[in-house]
Amino acid sequence: MLDGTSILLIISGGIAAYKSLELIRRLRERGARVRCILTAGGAQFVTPLSVAALSGGKVYQDLFSLTDESEMGHIRLSREADLIVVAPASADLMARMAAGMTDDLAATVLLATDKPVLVAPTMNTRMWEHPATRRNMARLTDDGVLFVDSGEGDLACGEVGKGRMAEPAAILEAIEAFFRAGRPEGSPRPLAGLHALVTSGPTHEPIDPVRYIANRSSGKQGHAIAAACAQMGARVTLVSGPTAQPDPLGVEVIRVETARDMLAACEAALPADVAICAAAVADWRVARAAQAKIKKGKNGPPVLEMAENPDILATLAARNDRRPRLVVGFAAETGDVVAYAQAKLASKGCDWIVANDVAQGTGTFGGDQNTVSLVTPEGVESWPRLSKTEVAARLAQRIADRLAA
Repeated sequence: MLDGTSILLIISGGIAAYKSLELIRRLRERGARVRCILTAGGAQFVTPLSVAALSGGKVYQDLFSLTDESEMGHIRLSREADLIVVAPASADLMARMAAGMTDDLAATVLLATDKPVLVAPTMNTRMWEHPATRRNMARLTDDGVLFVDSGEGDLACGEVGKGRMAEPAAILEAIEAFFRAGRPEGSPRPLAGLHALVTSGPTHEPIDPVRYIANRSSGKQGHAIAAACAQMGARVTLVSGPTAQPDPLGVEVIRVETARDMLAACEAALPADVAICAAAVADWRVARAAQAKIKKGKNGPPVLEMAENPDILATLAARNDRRPRLVVGFAAETGDVVAYAQAKLASKGCDWIVANDVAQGTGTFGGDQNTVSLVTPEGVESWPRLSKTEVAARLAQRIADRLAA
C-alpha cells in the first residue's frame, strides 16, 4: 500500500495520456496523495477538469502563474513529493530532461527536484529506436532516473512495434516496488557512472519452427542482479533470453532467443565496466534447424546433428578490445559444485565465478532462493541460502567494492 506517500504525476503529450487517469485512480485507491502537472501537449489528450476530478486537487500547468510563482511554486512542487512520476513521457520531454532545459513547468520541476524520478516512455517505434532517444535514455539513467519499460504492439499511429506506454498496473507495480525497496534519499550509489552488462534466462535453440532445445532457467536471478546494479546507480543493459520475468526498473532490456543472438547483443552493448553472465545458455544447438515442422515417420525419431554454441563468457573475457574490467560468470552444477566452478574459472579466463547448486530438490531453477559460492582467484566464499534478491544485492556490493579498489 502507498498510504501517506506523495506522488507528483507529470502528464506529457501522447495518446497514452488517457492511461494516466486510470493511474491516478489506482494510486488514490492505495492511499497515495497525487498532485498533477499537465503539459500543453498533455492537455491535447486529457482535460484539466478530468485530471482534477480524479486527483482531488489543483492541476498545475503554467510556469508563469503569478499565484503559484509568488510562492516559488515550481520549487515547492519539486520538493514536496516522495516520488515524481512522468507518465506518459514523450520523446520531446525526455530530450528536454536530458538537456536540462526549463522551458515549461514540467521541465523546470524536473530540473529543480532533489527527489527520485520514475519515467514511463511512449512514442512511435522509430522514435524509440532512434539513436538520439537511446542517448537521452542512457543520459537520464546515468543521472539516476528510473524507467518503466515501454511495451510492444499496435501503436496509435497505425504501426506495430515498441513504444507503447506501460499499462497503469505495471506503472503502479513499479511505484510500489520502489517504496518496498525503501531506498532512502541520498543513499549511496556506488555504481553510479558505470555500465553493467547482465545476461539472464535461458536460450531457445530451434529444432524446427515448433520445437526448441532449452533449459529450466527462469531468469529470476539474472533479472534480480540487473535490478540490484541499477539500484546502486549503474546504467544496466540486460540481455535476456525468453522469460516471464518483468523488466527490472530502470534497466534497458534487450530480448533474444538463441545463444548466437545473445552473444551478438552482448558485443553490441560493449563497452561495459562489468559483465555478469548469469544466463543459462544452451551448450548445443541443432546444426541445421528444419524450416518446417518435423513429422512423425515410420522410421522412428529423427536424428539431430548437433553443433556447439558460442561461449559467451569466454568470448567476453578473451576480448583484446573493450573487455569489461570485471567479467563474472555463473556455474550451475548438480554435483561437485565448487570444484567444477574452480575449473571453469581457470578455463574461461573470467575474473569471478558464482557457483550455484541446481540439483533436483534444491528448488533453485524457478525458485526464489539460491545457494551460491563466490569463486575467485583468491579463494572461495560460500554464502548461506538466500533469496535471489539478497544474492543479487550481495553480488552487486562485491562488484562495487572491486571496481572502486
